Amino acid sequence: MTTLSDRIENLAESATIAMSQRSRDLKNKGVDVINLSLGEPDFNTPDFIKEAAKKAIDENYTHYTPVPGYLEVREAIAQKLRRDNGLSYKPTQIVISTGAKQSLMNTVLCLVNPGEEVIIPAPFWVSYNEMAGYAEGKVVQIKTGFETNFKITPEQLESAITANTKLFIFSSPSNPTGGAYSEAELRALGKVFERHPKVHVVSDEIYEHIRFVGTHFSLASIPEIHDRVITVNGVSKAWAMTGWRIGYIAASEKIAKACTKIQGQFTSAPSGISQMAAKAAMEADRATVNYMIEAFKERRLIMIEGMRSIPGLECNEPEGAFYLFPKVSSCFGKSIGDRKIENAEDLAMYLLEVAHVATVPGSAFGADDYLRLSYAAANPVLVEAISRIKTAIEQLEA
Repeated sequence: MTTLSDRIENLAESATIAMSQRSRDLKNKGVDVINLSLGEPDFNTPDFIKEAAKKAIDENYTHYTPVPGYLEVREAIAQKLRRDNGLSYKPTQIVISTGAKQSLMNTVLCLVNPGEEVIIPAPFWVSYNEMAGYAEGKVVQIKTGFETNFKITPEQLESAITANTKLFIFSSPSNPTGGAYSEAELRALGKVFERHPKVHVVSDEIYEHIRFVGTHFSLASIPEIHDRVITVNGVSKAWAMTGWRIGYIAASEKIAKACTKIQGQFTSAPSGISQMAAKAAMEADRATVNYMIEAFKERRLIMIEGMRSIPGLECNEPEGAFYLFPKVSSCFGKSIGDRKIENAEDLAMYLLEVAHVATVPGSAFGADDYLRLSYAAANPVLVEAISRIKTAIEQLEA
C-alpha cells in the first residue's frame, strides 16, 4: 500500500487547471465547450521571437546552462528592468526559472520558515495560498471586494502585520480581478513596509504590460524598501509565450543566491533555447506587440457590457490583465429542476455542464461570491460565451 506524504496530501489541486481539464474532457466527448478558465493569450508567439529560438538551435544553445540562466539573458533582463521599470539590478541579482510560477515557489521556499506569517490580499492567484502553505507558513488573508476594486488600503496592511510576519505577496495588475495599483497607492503601501523592516514583499508583475488604466509602477523602485522587494516577472502573458516556460526574479544578492541554490537541486536552469527566445523579447520594442493590448481592450469592453446585461450580476472595470471577476452571489439559492445553486462552485459546474462555458469559482481565489472569466479569446467566442451564460442564468428560479 502506498502512503503519500502529508505535504502532497495537503496540497490543493490548481482550480484553474482542474476546470480546464474538465473542459477538455467534455470537448473530447464532442461537446462544444468555450473555455474561459485558463489565463492564456490566444495569440501565437511573435515571429521574431520564434526566429531567435531557431537561431539558438543552429548556434547550439542546447547544452546545460548556468543554474540562474545565461549571463547574456540576465543582462538583457537587467536592461529591461532599467528601461521599463527604473530598477537597477546586476545580472547576479537575477535568476531565470521555468516560468514565473517556479520563480515564486523558489522565493517562498527560500524565505518562509514553518509558522511564519505570509500576508496575501484576497482575491489572490490560486497558487499563492498553496505555495505559502507548502512552505509551512501561516497564511493571513486581507479581504477586499468589488466596492474597493479589490485593492487593500495602507490601514488594512498595517493591521495585518505582526511580529511574526515574514512575507507579503501580491500581483498588480491582478489575477484574478484585473485590478491594478496606481503609483500613489503603492507608495502609500511602501510607507507601511518602511516601518516593518523584517517584512519582505513579492511583487508579481507578470501582467505589467497588459494595462488599460494608468501606467505600471514597480514597488522595488522605492529606495527604502528596494532590498526587501522580490520582483517576479516573465514572458508568458505580454509576449504570448506561455509554453516557453521562462520567468525570473530580481532581488537582493542574498535572495538571488538562495533561489539559485534551491533551483540547482530541483530543476537547474530552463531550456537554453527558451532563454534565447526570451532575450529577444526583452530587447524588443514593446510596441511591436501592442496589437495584443488593443485586442484585449476590445474584449474587455465586450465582457463588461455583456456581463452587466445579465440581471443580478455586478462587474467592476478591470484596469489590467485579461480577467473579469463578476459578483454572482445573486444566483445563490436559485434552482433549475432539482439542481440548486448554493455557491460559486455550483454555478461554475452548472455553466460548464449546461451552458458549456468553463469558468473558475471565486472560492479558488479566496472570494466565494465571484467567478473568474478569462477574456483571452477571440471576440466572437466571447460574445457566444456571454449569450450562453445569460441564457443559463436567466433559467434559474428563486
